[in-house]
Amino acid sequence: MITLYGIPNCDTIKKARKWLNDNDIDYEFHDYKKRGVPEKELKAWVKKLGWEILLNKRGTTWRKLDEKVKSSVDENTAIQIMLNNPSIIKRPVLITTKNILVGFKTDEYEKL
Repeated sequence: MITLYGIPNCDTIKKARKWLNDNDIDYEFHDYKKRGVPEKELKAWVKKLGWEILLNKRGTTWRKLDEKVKSSVDENTAIQIMLNNPSIIKRPVLITTKNILVGFKTDEYEKL
């Protein structure tokens, strides 16, 4: 089973969903806006990938955070920030039984 995590109006999510649909790959879409981010899964992603890969420091959600918070981010605070603000997680996060991919790159999706 494949799960694609993100928000539906994100352009990168749209590209990933189009690629999956065009290649007849079944997946479940998990909408952060409606369903939030499951804490257990997020912690597993952080353990496997590192919080630095998942935390999007280039978006508006990051820019809106208090400077004091941004300057003192560590793993625990990053997890809490991502749980409180799922839009700050890089998108999409694609989960298979063996892999976790962050972002959308056609060549990486083809390898799956």
